Amino acid sequence: MSFKNVEIKTRANIYHEGRVTSRSFITPEGEMKTLGIMLPGTYRFSTEAAERMDITQGHCRVKLAGSGAWSDYQAGESFTVPGNSQFEIEVDDLLDYVCHFD
Repeated sequence: MSFKNVEIKTRANIYHEGRVTSRSFITPEGEMKTLGIMLPGTYRFSTEAAERMDITQGHCRVKLAGSGAWSDYQAGESFTVPGNSQFEIEVDDLLDYVCHFD
């Protein structure tokens, strides 16, 4: 996966005491995305807009709000989270991802 002619925001998005970081960028079509890294751990995130997370390296388990079940995802797979919601993510090894916002 690659992106060309993007505007990169140089200020990092830092979460969970630096264990999750990302950089925002905007495509020529005006789409907002982030490239991120998660270190091993379990994290909870809230969403404003709907988002899709593409896993580009590693493996994780995800539990969406209202769901009692955890689902596994690995490199090459994606999951979606509704807007105005939350999810938990459990990471065992370094996880790289691309997050797409609606």
